[in-house]
Amino acid sequence: MRLGAIEGGGTKMVLGVYDEAFNLLEHTSLPTTVPNETIPAMCSFFEDKGIDALGIANFGPLNLRASSDTYGTILNTPKLAWQRYPLLHTFRDALGVPCEIDTDVNAATLAECELGAAKGLKNCLYFTVGTGIGGGLYLEGNLIHGLMHPEWGHMLLLRHEEDPLLHGICPYHPNCVEGFASGPAMQTRWGIPAKDLPADHRGWELEAYYLGQLCANALMTVSPEMILMGGGVMHQENLLPMVRHQMLKFVNSYVDIEQLPDMEDYIKAPALWPNSGLIGAGLLAKKELESQ
Repeated sequence: MRLGAIEGGGTKMVLGVYDEAFNLLEHTSLPTTVPNETIPAMCSFFEDKGIDALGIANFGPLNLRASSDTYGTILNTPKLAWQRYPLLHTFRDALGVPCEIDTDVNAATLAECELGAAKGLKNCLYFTVGTGIGGGLYLEGNLIHGLMHPEWGHMLLLRHEEDPLLHGICPYHPNCVEGFASGPAMQTRWGIPAKDLPADHRGWELEAYYLGQLCANALMTVSPEMILMGGGVMHQENLLPMVRHQMLKFVNSYVDIEQLPDMEDYIKAPALWPNSGLIGAGLLAKKELESQ
């Protein structure tokens, strides 16, 4: 069994081929430019690899309603050249193998639940915090979809009273998670990228306030057994402990602490990052092949 995998991002497309034991056999990456440049190059990579199925973990938003004629199409992305692009159908037609698609964060969630930090749990929530903020929820062996894929990054939050930003940078919502806590929000707030903020900068406390609020909301709504937090902004090692602390402050003892595991085991870093998304795409391919 040879499984093709695509992790489609805003700046690059990462392509890989796995065997059935998820050993990575080949991989490469291509810049994400426009479809008529990027897609042919991606198809060319896979054409002589003998893959049995392809999994696509892509930036969203995506149409993931399986009953829809435009299932697998990219929707209202800010990357204008990719809006309404029929990604899934294009690869099915070009490669002639079973193909499946999901969001990049959902695929990462699948990888962590089946092969990584949450292996053996019945449910888990994975947040990625970077240029954007997204989340994937795994429940009883399935990734959760509804009318659309849940947009955790656009959950509405309380603004911190000392935040220099009077409103978040999201063009749709003045007070959502992505608008307050994404990498671009941090750069807008402090004038330098998050990766360049010193460990003792007060910006990390503010970041933890918003991410802790997000985790508290998740605990109260879907009650995951574990919350994983990955992405570029989470590179700061001091951030996770601060997020745990802020989450407990927002919960405010409503949930008995005896019901929660040790917080270091409850909110933690993913085990497979930065490869979670590509491995998850391979798992999507495997599941699609097995369903045929």
